[in-house]
Amino acid sequence: MKEAVLYEKLEDQYVHCYLCNQHCRVGAGERGKCGVRDNVGGTLFTLVYDKVAAVHVDPIEKKPLFHFYPGSTSLSVATMGCNFACSFCQNADISQVAAHPWKVRGEAVPPKRIVELAGREGCRTISYTYTEPTIFMELAEETARLAHQEGIENVFVTNGYMTMEALELMDGHLDAANVDLKSFRDEFYSRNCGAHLRPVLRSIKKMKDMGVWVEVTTLVIPGENDHEEEMRGMAEFLYNIDPEMPWHISRFHPAYLMRDRNVTPLATLERARQIGLEVGLRYVYCGNVPGGDRENTYCPKCAALVVRRFGFSVLERHVKDGGCARCGTHVAGVGW
Repeated sequence: MKEAVLYEKLEDQYVHCYLCNQHCRVGAGERGKCGVRDNVGGTLFTLVYDKVAAVHVDPIEKKPLFHFYPGSTSLSVATMGCNFACSFCQNADISQVAAHPWKVRGEAVPPKRIVELAGREGCRTISYTYTEPTIFMELAEETARLAHQEGIENVFVTNGYMTMEALELMDGHLDAANVDLKSFRDEFYSRNCGAHLRPVLRSIKKMKDMGVWVEVTTLVIPGENDHEEEMRGMAEFLYNIDPEMPWHISRFHPAYLMRDRNVTPLATLERARQIGLEVGLRYVYCGNVPGGDRENTYCPKCAALVVRRFGFSVLERHVKDGGCARCGTHVAGVGW
């Protein structure tokens, strides 16, 4: 175990963890809501500093990041645990350990070894993903620093529920993020995730202010967050931060505790995409539905094809000096 970052000691051996916006107050012998931060005699420890539960080489498009070193690979790492309790979680086997503390496990892979693996595999980036990187901040922050020394950049795939202090801890070492904007209603977050909306909105804006390249994903669940008014609200929020921020509208498949819903109709995804474009977002994509033009990038001025994709593969790229090869208009992104 390693002593945790971003907590304070309270009376009677309680501690206040302010790594994320759950702001857990944890008694001695207890754990935070994430299930992987343990109060031992009034000192908070992380149980997953070097306990990696998953490591894979992925296309960067799988994160999904479409405008950050497209066509490159990313070493994806995760530990167990999560500060959300999403009823529709796709990775519940490794994320939902809070109620089952004996399940916390992983292979001992320290930060230096992660960076070495990324270099050996020729990965342009390391992605902290699959579960929630905030809850393994000690591992992520140290790895990110070492990665930068080797010219490797760092990506968070996150629910955006970290505190401002946690983001500041990563300032200068976090290069890109895909943030899940699960809904535009606090009631949805409270009922389905055990969280609240406002901290997520703050994190998206804060990351942009820090100079992090940000893309946003919304998983569209039938009957839950698929109303046009809600989609328009999310699109307008993103537009007001940056019209060039890519928005990924992703198809839901039944999972975990939400197996009673149908797969998202394609028409719902296409309507949400159209709403995003109507609001003025330049780059809006449909995810989990390979094929067609829904995952291609087009020039925001002349509408020429800039990148053709199928699933996680880049098939064509028509970019010159960071712009559209036809008209020269800048195409937002990093590493074209």
